[in-house]
Amino acid sequence: MVLILLEALAALVILALIVWWTMFSGRQGGEIKPPRDDDTTPPPP
Repeated sequence: MVLILLEALAALVILALIVWWTMFSGRQGGEIKPPRDDDTTPPPP
């Protein structure tokens, strides 16, 4: 019974690490800011 609980805890920890990794890794400055209304640059292709 204890082994099943340890495996469930390990699975939850792995799931939490995967969620953390996908949410907080990637762009250095965070999310891309939406363009301002007065921005006249064309959108990227």
